Amino acid sequence: MSKETPAFIRKGLILIHLALGLALLWGSPASATYYTFPTSLTLCNEPVPLSDRRIWERMDREFVLNVYDRGQMYLWLKRSKRYFPYIEARLKEKGMPDDLKYLLVAESALRPQALSNKGAAGFWQFIEKTGKRFSLQKKPWIDERLDLVKSTDAAISYLKILYDLFGKWSLAMAAYNCGEERVKDEISQQGENDYYRLALPQETERYIFRILAAKILLSDPKRYGFELPEKEGYSPVETDQVVLNLSRSMPLRDIAKACGSYFKELKELNPEIQGYILPAGVYQLRIPFGKKSLMEKNMKDWLKAVP
Repeated sequence: MSKETPAFIRKGLILIHLALGLALLWGSPASATYYTFPTSLTLCNEPVPLSDRRIWERMDREFVLNVYDRGQMYLWLKRSKRYFPYIEARLKEKGMPDDLKYLLVAESALRPQALSNKGAAGFWQFIEKTGKRFSLQKKPWIDERLDLVKSTDAAISYLKILYDLFGKWSLAMAAYNCGEERVKDEISQQGENDYYRLALPQETERYIFRILAAKILLSDPKRYGFELPEKEGYSPVETDQVVLNLSRSMPLRDIAKACGSYFKELKELNPEIQGYILPAGVYQLRIPFGKKSLMEKNMKDWLKAVP
């Protein structure tokens, strides 16, 4: 490079050489492995009609969007280590298909405090009206849609009702997404009762394929280049459960101190709790493991001390 070359050109050439060097070191996008999904798929033991090119392309779209989203995929894998064991056990206990756990990925990406722009909340993304239908409380100080245990039981009950109504899991899941009345109306108007042949809201038309993409990738991650060391997964959090019978309101920070914890940790263990104070009432809380006796003692002392 000549000394007479303008400074801005010299800097530009240096940046180009750096970029080329990094591309050689890390591999250029053109060298990325190309992945395809299996030619035969089922969801809740129902076959997916991939021989129809339009169905194949809808599946391909969701698969491609997810298989190359490396960061999101690893977060799915990490979170699934924490939440799937519980979901799997509840589904088995209720005699429900194991594949329904992938609906949770499509709904919330396994995030307890997921919130949609339509007001749906929690792992299973209940809107307030549907949550109330299944006894999930929504008050200024508590939102049980964010409670994994209660919302999972509610979702299982709802999906069972939808399956009994439509007779197919694909339609039950579609109705979970856009509402049973909408699906019933479209079936009536179109004269079709096959999810894959129905014209539905765009989000619902993508919904089953998003669930399928999650199933494909999470059931066999190594096939698609995802290697998660065992210690890197998010382990289930071991907790104790206590029942608080509060005769008066109590600041959450004081409840946390009573079990040797602090405000933020207690909120993370109980994402359904809203705000800073619990009014008088009965509450079932998760607290750090091994702190139950300490809490019971301190709560008795606190109730005696506060007039």
